Amino acid sequence: MEDNRQEVELRSDVPISPPNGETLCTQEHNQVKLTNGQNHASSPVNGVQEYRRHTFSTEPTLEDIRRMQAEFTDERDWNQFHQPRNLLLAMVGEVGEVSELFQWRGEVAEGLPDWTESEREHLAQELSDVLIYLVELAEKCHVDLPQAVLRKMALNRQKYPASKVHGSAKKYTEYNE
Repeated sequence: MEDNRQEVELRSDVPISPPNGETLCTQEHNQVKLTNGQNHASSPVNGVQEYRRHTFSTEPTLEDIRRMQAEFTDERDWNQFHQPRNLLLAMVGEVGEVSELFQWRGEVAEGLPDWTESEREHLAQELSDVLIYLVELAEKCHVDLPQAVLRKMALNRQKYPASKVHGSAKKYTEYNE
C-alpha cells in the first residue's frame, strides 16, 4: 500500500484543517503527517494531546438518502418486500456482516490504522447497508429520524448529566441522586 501522507508545517496563526476529512498526527515538534486513522494531534507549543473527532461530509443528508433509496426501491417494485419487519431483519443481517469484519481481531484502534484500504472500503459498504436499511425502516414506520435523534439526545442529557457521569460507563439507573 502506497504511503500518501503529506508533511505540513504548523503555524500558530493558522487553524488546522486537514483535507478530505483526514486527521493530524504529530511527527515532529512543528510538523505533522496527515494520516487516515489517527485521531490525535500534539500541540507543537506545549505537547498536550488533543482529541480530534472524525467528521462526516454534509451531503447527502438523511432525507437525500431516504429519497435515493425510495427511488431505488420504486424502480425495482420492491416496496412489496420492504415492510418494517423485513427491513429490520435485513438491517440485523447487515449488522452481522459488520460484526464479521471485526470478529477475531481483538481490540481495534480508532481509525483502523492496521486495516488495509480494501478492508476499510468493505466496512464502509457494510455500514452503508446498515444506514440505508435504518433510514428506510424509519420511513416505513413514519419516524422523522433527525427529529427523533434530537429528542433522544435531549433525553440522554437528562439521564446522563455530565456532572454526574463524566468518565464513567455506568447505566443511568446506577447513579445516586
